[in-house]
Amino acid sequence: MKYTNPIIPGFHPDPSICRVGEDYYLVNSSFEYFPGVPIYHSRDLMNWRQIGHCLTRESQLPLGGVNASDGIYAPTIRYHDGRFYMVTTNVNGGGNFYVWTEDPAGEWSEPIWVAQKGIDPSLLFDSGKVYFTSNGTNWAPVRGIYQCEIDIATGKQLTETKFLWTGNGGSYPEAPHLFHIGDWYYLTVAEGGTAECHTVTIARSRDPYGPFESCPHNPIITHRSLMNDIQATGHADLVEDHHGNWWAVFLGYRYGEYSWHHLGRETYLAPVEWIDAWPVVNGGEKVLCTMEVDRPMTPCPWPAPAERDDFDASSFGFAWNHFRNPDSSLYSLTERPGSLRLTCSAPTIDDLASPSFIGRRQEHFECEAATLLDFDPTSGNEEAGLCVLADNKHHYEVAVTLRSGKRSVIVRRRIGTLIAEVACQALADGPIELRIVADKKTYRFLAGAPGGLTELATGETRYLSTQVAGGYTGAYFGIYATARGGESSTKAFFDWFDYRVSA
Repeated sequence: MKYTNPIIPGFHPDPSICRVGEDYYLVNSSFEYFPGVPIYHSRDLMNWRQIGHCLTRESQLPLGGVNASDGIYAPTIRYHDGRFYMVTTNVNGGGNFYVWTEDPAGEWSEPIWVAQKGIDPSLLFDSGKVYFTSNGTNWAPVRGIYQCEIDIATGKQLTETKFLWTGNGGSYPEAPHLFHIGDWYYLTVAEGGTAECHTVTIARSRDPYGPFESCPHNPIITHRSLMNDIQATGHADLVEDHHGNWWAVFLGYRYGEYSWHHLGRETYLAPVEWIDAWPVVNGGEKVLCTMEVDRPMTPCPWPAPAERDDFDASSFGFAWNHFRNPDSSLYSLTERPGSLRLTCSAPTIDDLASPSFIGRRQEHFECEAATLLDFDPTSGNEEAGLCVLADNKHHYEVAVTLRSGKRSVIVRRRIGTLIAEVACQALADGPIELRIVADKKTYRFLAGAPGGLTELATGETRYLSTQVAGGYTGAYFGIYATARGGESSTKAFFDWFDYRVSA
């Protein structure tokens, strides 16, 4: 069996996985983006396709005014008695909750809230009981992992919250998962913070409440202090495949330039073997981008996603996200059939609001994003265009606006409080193509009539990296329209959007 890591590239952190027969389902964190918690399906663990989101309604996911990298934290997905359960934390909107469905590609329930505090919650269904496990930070007497039992129908806490384990000594013990495998209960924990010191540790006990003994070869996953293409490995979940083999999914990231990374934390896969009733991940060796393991798994690839979105569907594809809860009046896929209409919003992509914006993850270092824009601004405040961003304070855009009364294309760069318009060029009438070409180090910004593009400016990828911007997300390509704080009814029409992996 050969496969390539990451199995889900780009901003797909905190993976959790479950199996139903020969089908596998995986979810990731989504933070301030809406819809929330993308869900993926696979039949071979190597090839994944997105089948929807778990949180698609504002009643499930209120995100008004949340900061970048707030909102939805690490989810867990589990299957029990015909139902899928996804449990997570909205750090700004009520704490821990779960939703359920019988069809993971369909609608999920309204939130069911759980009183136990902490983040990164997980569920274990075991012998008629449901264990709810989360981490303890400033609310707990000891930083570590805590657990209670709940009524899965109502979320009611049935037992008092009990302390389980502090971890193996690393900082920020979090992301707990409790498993009952054979005669043992195993507790996995992420430690060390979600950067180069990130690790996964494990402990076991004969009882779900401990005491837990630490694995003698902890950490079971780490790339700290290793020269490797994959860094910051941690936050793992375990799954047994339909052949009886075990695997771990976990997060990590790849550097773009030097020690900066801008694609975000991605989802990786490694084999697990059990030796002396302890898990050994990838034979104790580092995990590689190109993996070959001696395991029976028939490849089941999905059709490749289309490079172009012609905006000819009745709703947005699963790859698209908004900032926070969108104002539906700002968007239309039917006003001009075959185009997406965005109305200029008062909020900009700088604001902690929901601007007229829709974006998709950058999943490859070498790629291009492009769109064909029909837009006639009526003032210098109005603009519409194509952007690449890490968050509301770190982004680049190539956009159409008015300068000195003339329709023009500009390139702007924002890096924290440093904001500069670095290119401006007058435009002829008619639609304009905007394009961003990316490699590991640089974004190039091009514009012009279709087939006649001119490069206007460049920007370094490092300034959109986590090391500069902070936070927990990754780079997005997006299209937007704004009146930059003013009132406007001016409309921008985007005929298509391309995302292509460069040869």
